[in-house]
Amino acid sequence: MSALLQSANVALRMLALAGTLMAPMGVVAYSKATGHGIGKQGAGLVLFVTLQRQSMS
Repeated sequence: MSALLQSANVALRMLALAGTLMAPMGVVAYSKATGHGIGKQGAGLVLFVTLQRQSMS
């Protein structure tokens, strides 16, 4: 019984880690598919350009 509980614990930890790593990619894919997200106009454009400049320096 102890081995079963230990295996279930490891499996749940692996599932939680995989979900944590995959969630951001899922959100990006969903926002691109539905057209939601920050548009590149107004404040969204300012944020996009600012982040691009910071990544280049």
